[in-house]
This record gives sequence, structure tokens and C-alpha cells, in this order.
Amino acid sequence: MKTAKERITAAFLACLMGTLAAVATGQQTPTLRWYKGNTHTHTINSDGDSTPDEVVRWYRENRYHFLVLTDHNFLTSVEGLNALHGADEKFLVIKGEEVTDSFQSKPLHINGLNVNRLVQPQGGPSVFDVLQRNVNAIREAMGIPHINHPNFGWAVTTKDLHQVRGDRLLEIYNGHPQANNLGGGGTPGMEEVWDALLTGGKLIYGIAVDDAHTFKQPGNSAVSRPGRGWVVVRTDRLSASSILSALERGEFYASTGVELEDYSATNESLTISIKAVPTSKYRIQFFGRGGRLLKEVLSTPAVYAIRGDEGYVRAKVVESNGHYAWTQPKVLDPAIR
Repeated sequence: MKTAKERITAAFLACLMGTLAAVATGQQTPTLRWYKGNTHTHTINSDGDSTPDEVVRWYRENRYHFLVLTDHNFLTSVEGLNALHGADEKFLVIKGEEVTDSFQSKPLHINGLNVNRLVQPQGGPSVFDVLQRNVNAIREAMGIPHINHPNFGWAVTTKDLHQVRGDRLLEIYNGHPQANNLGGGGTPGMEEVWDALLTGGKLIYGIAVDDAHTFKQPGNSAVSRPGRGWVVVRTDRLSASSILSALERGEFYASTGVELEDYSATNESLTISIKAVPTSKYRIQFFGRGGRLLKEVLSTPAVYAIRGDEGYVRAKVVESNGHYAWTQPKVLDPAIR
């Protein structure tokens, strides 16, 4: 059996040989970049307090690369916003909608990213049916669905989420002050839900969003402010199709304040490098099947050597002032799909 060092060396050599082969055959390896963005925010077109122009301006000025506007049951036009604020490889506004439905007073919200038309709430005879019908409708509108804040209103259970098909993205962190990300009173938090879904065989990627509604009260922590959660996507260009395709492949990490230098996941190892803040300290945790803590590292870069029996491996970075980052699961069990 190979040692951890031998496995990591083998992975590096395999990557190097692939690159050399591409050079020898004249293939161009696309240059990948990291793009920071938010996929859930609101304007005065639904229940936000600011105009689309003001909202887009906030994200542009705060060094985001892309933003999806997701007003409740309203598809905000983005052509004029991109004409004013968009810039090649610097900033992009993507159209979207928060399809807002309910069942027996339970709020059931699913974002449709880059839908080609307004998607009406579909309704249904159960929580699962409402979710599934709206996911299907978003797909029919050529959009990418992600299920929002399951613990908002304690509306969606792990069982409900496990039954849904056609979704790949789930909010594991939502910046709304009533999102109940950590769970409570016997209801699991969103990381526990994420691990339960993966362990049960459902491949799902975890996203962080701010779900911003309030831009005019920057000092009020009790409101849903911008800048609380985001994703950082790795892809070759800043376009709606490239960004959304990378999200669906899990080529991103989610964050509430931790920035990564890089991370890689192969069949041999996971490697996490943090862009560390000098006044902060960090813990890098690796989790596997059942949410079991596999390893904890206190320095960067952190490496986890894969054994092969973990089911999946995902990483979480815990920063000493309460910020986090989550990488996507490296799936080892073919039953997770």
C-alpha cells in the first residue's frame, strides 16, 4: 500500500504528464480564474429597499465579479444594468428569480438562475411536490435551480430534499437573520443536512448567499444585509453559461469571509491553501461519510490523503473570528450521484 506522500507525488506526476501530453499534441489548456459572486439578492422589484441600479452598484464597488438578481416571482431585466455596470472579465449581472411558493403556510423558495422567462409558482399537494414541480419548471425555462434556506420557517426537511431530482445546489449558509442555518430544537443545521444527503446517495453542492434585502441600513445587524455569504467559482471566463456550468459541476467554494489561495481535489488527495489574514488563526477540517471528522489541520496548506473508503471528502475552514469557507465534496462512492 502506498504511503500518503507517495500518493500525493503520484497525483502530481499524473497531472504533470497530462499537461506535457497536451503541449506535445498542440492542445491549449484553458486558463482558469476565480470569480466571486452572489446568487441570491433582492431589489425594490420585490421586497428589497433599493433599486436594481443601487443593488448592482453595491456589489460592483465591493469587488464582486458577478451577481444574480433574484426578486420574488419577478424577473428583473439585466441588459441595461450590464450596459451601465458590466465590464469584460470584471463584472457581470445575471438574470434570475426566486420562485416563491408555499405549502400549508411553509415558505418554499427556489432560485432560478438565468431562466429565459418568468417562472410561475407551481404549487403542489406536499412540500416535496412543490419543490419538485418548481425545480422542473426552472429547468424547462433553461435555468439552474437552487433550493433556498430550508430552515427558514422550518419548512423543508432532509427527507423532502432527498426526494427532489434535478437539483445540484443547496444553500448551506444564508445571511438572512431568520435562516436558522445552525438548526435547533431537534432540527439539524444545514451542514448536518448536507452530510445526510451525501451519505444517503444524493450529490449536492453547498452554496453560501447573503439573501440581501436591506442596503440602506449598513449598521443594522438585525436586517438582511449584503456581503454575508458568497461563492467563488473557478472557470475559464466570466459569462453566464460558464459560471453556471461550473456551479453545477461543483467547481467553486462557498464562504462567509475566508478567502482561499487555491484548492484541488484528486482521487489521491485534497489540498487547501488559505489566503491568511495575519491577525487570524485557522482550522482546516476534512469530513466524510456521515459527517465524520476525518482530520483537522492547523496550518496552510492543508493536505488530506484519500484512503478510498470515506464515501466523500469535503473541507471546511474555520477562522478564529467566526468566518468560514466550504469546499465541495470529492465523491469516492459511485452510489452518490
